[in-house]
Order: sequence, then structure tokens, then C-alpha cells
Amino acid sequence: MAAPDLTKLGKYDIVRILGRGAMGTVYEGFDPIIARRVAIKTVNLDDTDDAEAAEGLLRFRREAQAAGRLTHPNIVGIYDYGETDGLAYIVMEYVEGETLKSVLDRGERFATVDALRMMRSLLAGLAYSHDNGVIHRDIKPANVMITRDDQVKLADFGVARIESSSLTQAGTMIGTPSYMSPEQFMGQTIDMRTDIYSAGVMLYQLLTGEKPFEGSITAIMHKVLNVEPPAPSALSISVPPRLDAIVRKAMAKRPDDRFADAREFAQALATAESDTGSGGLSLAGEGVDGDATMIASSGRHAAAAPEASVRLPTPPAPAGETGGRRGLLIGGIAAAALIVAGGGTYFLLGGGHHAAQQAAPSHPSATKPASARSVKTPAPAPAPAPPVAAQAT
Repeated sequence: MAAPDLTKLGKYDIVRILGRGAMGTVYEGFDPIIARRVAIKTVNLDDTDDAEAAEGLLRFRREAQAAGRLTHPNIVGIYDYGETDGLAYIVMEYVEGETLKSVLDRGERFATVDALRMMRSLLAGLAYSHDNGVIHRDIKPANVMITRDDQVKLADFGVARIESSSLTQAGTMIGTPSYMSPEQFMGQTIDMRTDIYSAGVMLYQLLTGEKPFEGSITAIMHKVLNVEPPAPSALSISVPPRLDAIVRKAMAKRPDDRFADAREFAQALATAESDTGSGGLSLAGEGVDGDATMIASSGRHAAAAPEASVRLPTPPAPAGETGGRRGLLIGGIAAAALIVAGGGTYFLLGGGHHAAQQAAPSHPSATKPASARSVKTPAPAPAPAPPVAAQAT
């Protein structure tokens, strides 16, 4: 389905194709009733008799349910969901900008104060999401949009977990290896503190220009479970040593040792920001390993690809307990991932990459000097107070 000459989908006019994958297409669309530009992500319904494709459709619907209940300036908005003419589709906010991953891949770095403000904006969106019972489970630069006016927006709730949901059971490993928490690797029950850990990894990367753990999936898992990363201030002279404790707390191996919630994390950053003053340069360089989003459960294995979800066997418990920045129009492509099933691998259309692109993206050399970058990141809007009652759908 989803032929290139598609001109209408439900009430929405189709303007152009933004990207395409094996299971669906992302379009720029237009709502003629309220004259609003939108992005429309589609998934083919024809092949849902296949078990993998059927599960992909369930997750597609769950993405609409998860993100559809969230209305916040730091979250890409979901407007509508429908199924018609052999297609399921999600209508979402059309975002002009680029992913944070695209910025980092070019070797650009943020002044320390801007990195802290960006993280506070992200955490404001996370706090609101958690208040509404939605755990993202895949916080990473590829799922963070920076708009043309430097707003920060969290995107892609394709593997999000809604509290009380039984779609993802304990024993299933979901996430992106470089940003996964210990409990995600172990297939244990997760809560909002899993997102805190992943946000801590992002903060580490923003401050230093490096991920705390890199290598193969197996190597990353070992390090996440057993190794403490170098302190950010040891890798970049622009990072005040007082930020080391914040990163260490966010990335604690045990969930109980982390910040209790996103607001506590954001408050620690706000305090540090008030003491930081002007920032400096961070180091350049980012590896490509461990960037694949994983959906892993027992009995299946598939090779990882950039921006792909793969299923791997849940690891056994360890023997011992272990403690063109503004000219690029991404539209809805990076705002939400398009899941397209192929065998045991799900390729995601996100992070500014075409769905069919399977080659690893280019990355700056670790020895390449970092370019200075200072952005006007707006102060984050305070997250609304928790709702009186949040019913899972």
C-alpha cells in the first residue's frame, strides 16, 4: 500500500513523502479543516498475519496511545490515529529542525551552560510524561529534536511503556545499548528511574563529546553492569568537577541510588547552572557502536543496525551481584520513528536517516577538534503538577 501517488489519508491531504521503509512511509500532510501542517507516519496492515509484523502494529498503536496522552512544549505532539485502506497512521506535530544526534555527529559541541539548559528542558518533558504514567525507555540524542528556534522536544515513544500495560513483560530487554540502564540489560522491571539513567548518559555525552561506554553490545553490557565511566571533568577541562557528582548519581547502577525523579534531576542541574556561568568546549568524537535500539526477549537474535530495533536473548543474571544546523527540515521524520519489520529486525526511521539506509552514519574522528557551539536554549517550561488521576488506555 502507501503508493507514492497517495494524495489523501483520512481527512488529511498528502503533500510529499518524507521517508520510506519496508513496512510503511512517513509523509508531510495538511489538515484542511484547521489549516495545520502535520507529519503522518504510516504502517502497512497487509502483513500483520506475520507474528513480528503483528507485534510491530501493536507497538505502533501503543506509541499513539502513549504519546497521544501527552501535551507538553518539550514533547512532539500526537494529534490523531486512524486505520483505513490497509494503513494504520499516526498524525503528529510537524517539527522543523534536526535531531541532537545530527548535531553531535557533525562534531558540534555545546557550552556547558547550554548543555545544562537543554537537559533541563528534556527533563521537564520527561517529568510530565512520568506524571502521566508513560516511561519512554529509549532516551537518546536521536530521539531529541532541536527546533529552529532552539526548543528541545522529546520524540519517538515507539517503545514507551504505559503503567499498567502488559504489552512488554518482565524479561524483555528494550532500549538502545549505549543508553540502556543495568535493569534494562537484565530484563528486569523498570520505572521512571530507567529514563533518569539514560538522561544521565545523554548529559555525559553532551558534556564530554563521548559516550560513557562504547564497543560491541556485549562489551557495553559488561561495562554498564560492572564499570564506572571516567568522570566528565577528567575528559573535558570545560566541565566543572561539581557536575561529576550529578552525572554519577543519574547513572548509578542501582535505581535506588539515582535521582528519585526527573524534577529532582532538573533541580540539581538548575543549581549547578546558577554556579556555572559561561561554558566552554567539550571534546569531539563519538563512536557508532551500540546505537541500535534493542527489543530483546528470550529465544531470538538478530544483528544490530544503526537506528534498528533488534531482539536478543535476555542475558542471565551475573554470578555475583553488581552494584546544517538550522537549514535542515526534518519535519516529522525525526519526530517519531517509523517501525518497518524485516525478519527479526525492526528498522526505525528517525534521527534524520532514511528508513532504507542501513549503512552506519559517518561520525567525526575522535581526534578532530571540536567546534564551538552556543545556543539560545529557552528556559524549560515548568512541568505541570501530577494529574489527580491518570488512567491507562
